[in-house]
Amino acid sequence: MNQIGMSGLQMSEYINELLESYGINSRLSLYLTTGIMIVLIIVISTLLYVAAKKILLKVQSGLAARSKSKWSDILINNKVLERLIRIVPAITVHAFAPTFPAYQIIIQRLVFCYIVFVILLTLDKFLDTADDLYQTFEVSKVRPIKGYLQVVKIIAYVIGTIIVIGVLLNRSPWILLGSIGAASAVLLLVFQNSILGFVAGIQLTSNNMLQIGDWIEMPKYGADGEVTELSLHTVKIRNWDNTITTIPTYAMVTESFKNWKGMQEAGGRRIKRSICIDMTSIRFCDEEMLQKYSRIQYISEYLEKKHNEIQEYNKQNGIDPVNMVNGRHLTNIGTFRAYIDSYLKHHPKVHKGMTCMARQLEPTDNGLPIEIYVFINDTAWANYETAQADIFDHIMAVIPEFDLRIFQNPTGYDFRKNLNQLY
Repeated sequence: MNQIGMSGLQMSEYINELLESYGINSRLSLYLTTGIMIVLIIVISTLLYVAAKKILLKVQSGLAARSKSKWSDILINNKVLERLIRIVPAITVHAFAPTFPAYQIIIQRLVFCYIVFVILLTLDKFLDTADDLYQTFEVSKVRPIKGYLQVVKIIAYVIGTIIVIGVLLNRSPWILLGSIGAASAVLLLVFQNSILGFVAGIQLTSNNMLQIGDWIEMPKYGADGEVTELSLHTVKIRNWDNTITTIPTYAMVTESFKNWKGMQEAGGRRIKRSICIDMTSIRFCDEEMLQKYSRIQYISEYLEKKHNEIQEYNKQNGIDPVNMVNGRHLTNIGTFRAYIDSYLKHHPKVHKGMTCMARQLEPTDNGLPIEIYVFINDTAWANYETAQADIFDHIMAVIPEFDLRIFQNPTGYDFRKNLNQLY
């Protein structure tokens, strides 16, 4: 580079002497020489940049075509080498700096700062490339590294800034580092969110609290959807309405959120919903009702077994069967619950290895709640909702078959019907 600088200086002197030989005064000759050298350096820098870009990118494309690795393709897509090639014109200008002795130091310092800046931008893209490659592996969903790479970027930019300031001020970077150490309290305040995000990221990944692709709910931030990105400062969630919610990474540790990953891994999604029965429709079963219910396939065996059991009990205890209050008797609500249990156990969408039951809850002003507590074996939202709707469509349709009524507050239709009956 020194030889290039000396050659440039000699060329400048030659051009200056040549101009003076044509009768141009020394002052104007000096300006013209400077202008000619600037244009010449720009042309040489541009030619070298175009040549380097054409040759190196062609070589890179050839290597990528022959390679089976995804690494080279991602490097090309992220234009890492293309950024690094921008150093070539800067190196050329730095080499020709001795051509201008009065400004040599200033030019070299500015060019050096530019080179540092280009290296930082290249490193930034290279780390993005590393993250893109890492995301092609399944482990990236469990252990994302984007937050750690962002920490590396911050450190690199801090070091690069210190070097640039040191070069511009002609001070040792170590002295600046010492000054930064003295101002550590200010730095902690400036990088507070970065430090909190870094620590939170470590906790989230080490404790397996959150992964890419998890379905989470965080009502405080209006988040209900799938985690798409875990970075140093933010967690991005694509909600089910396709909006994006961004939450600070440290908030995932300091505040609570619901993660549906356990449900998805277990393979069963819960239904917990009640139907309220009008309590005035509940009664003991008479023989006519029992005969009708016995024709229902799911509970025919249950009714026969239960009927024999009750008759044996009443007989052994000398119960007078004339009055239904005496002894044990089947009820339409109990028979209905038995039917729901059997129906759910035979349903193809109900998970056979998880809790499955129909239970009574405490009576309310709205009647007697019969709660369906069961797990669907398909955790996909649309399929789950379809299965749940099918189950309750059937249950609500069969309730009248057990001489029961669903509780419902009176509507305008009920009032009109009663009025029509009166008049």
